[in-house]
Amino acid sequence: MNKERILVVEDEEDILHTILFHLRREGYDADGVVSGEEGLEKLRTETYHLLLLDLMLPGMDGIEVCRIARTDVRTRRLPIVILTARGEESDQVAGLEVGADQYLVKPFSPKVLLARIRAILRRESEAVEPEEITRVGGIEINPTRHEVRVGGEKVRLTAMEFALLNLLARRPGWVFSREQIIDGIKGEDYVVTSRSVDVHILSLRRKLREVSSCIETVRGIGYRLQSNGEPN
Repeated sequence: MNKERILVVEDEEDILHTILFHLRREGYDADGVVSGEEGLEKLRTETYHLLLLDLMLPGMDGIEVCRIARTDVRTRRLPIVILTARGEESDQVAGLEVGADQYLVKPFSPKVLLARIRAILRRESEAVEPEEITRVGGIEINPTRHEVRVGGEKVRLTAMEFALLNLLARRPGWVFSREQIIDGIKGEDYVVTSRSVDVHILSLRRKLREVSSCIETVRGIGYRLQSNGEPN
């Protein structure tokens, strides 16, 4: 049986009960609340391994909950998956920019949800092997510390964004297809669309600011990281 604890913040009680049912049947220790305020209180008083967070909540919305969670030392590294009925790219990017690791658009199947959770928790449990610092196009990546710096200043990335950047940086100039990126970051059991890769790239470019042009779009194929930082 799984020992990981998962907190679900979802105001639609039918959806909340369905998610909790499947999580508990899978063996997870799952708690559920219906508001952002209750979710933050749970995070302050108890320890969880993952947060499933609805975007549209009464009162404090999911974006604000995520923002606050990322400023608390107890939860700043907690994996956060946003659950949203909104499929718009702007909403997805907004969640990623305040620290969410991933998003899942409603309606989704329990099978997809559980596969996503297993992949995230497996990644968190794997020890990071010591590696040398990688420097490409003004970007400095330290896999051991899970840090990225641009011009000596830290850039806050989600776990997904870090994994994506680190993958591209291992082979500067090498073109990765979207399928190769998905496999390289999560493995074949990670349920995600090619469009999801595009959303993470967009968010990553925004955070890298002046060196964002290092990430080049290769039309019809995928992406590569250039060391010269020339505009796309």
